[in-house]
Amino acid sequence: MKPHAIIVGQPVAKIKQDLAKQFRRDMTRAERTLWGRIRDNRLEGVHFRRQQVIDGFIADFYCHSAALVIEVDGATHELQHDLERSAVFEGRGIRTLRFTNAEVYADIERVVKTIRGYLPPP
Repeated sequence: MKPHAIIVGQPVAKIKQDLAKQFRRDMTRAERTLWGRIRDNRLEGVHFRRQQVIDGFIADFYCHSAALVIEVDGATHELQHDLERSAVFEGRGIRTLRFTNAEVYADIERVVKTIRGYLPPP
């Protein structure tokens, strides 16, 4: 299935919609830091969405044109859940980049440069 089918016409449970809205309101400090660098098409002119529901999972950031999910993980992430989510995304042709909060705080420029390498050419 092509990435465009992920958002258009995807049935999303109300509980997931509400949870995604809550996550957008209550972003972590690391998520806010990264969002400040990628929002409003600031990164190579590509559009990112926050807290996008994809197949029942909520991705921190999603870029449709690059078929790319970006996850910013704190210390409490469950590895099994992350592996399952990444496998579902991969099955849809979506790559997942993971960064820790510490990486975002310590070197946001390197994080942004890494993301840039996965974006379509301008």
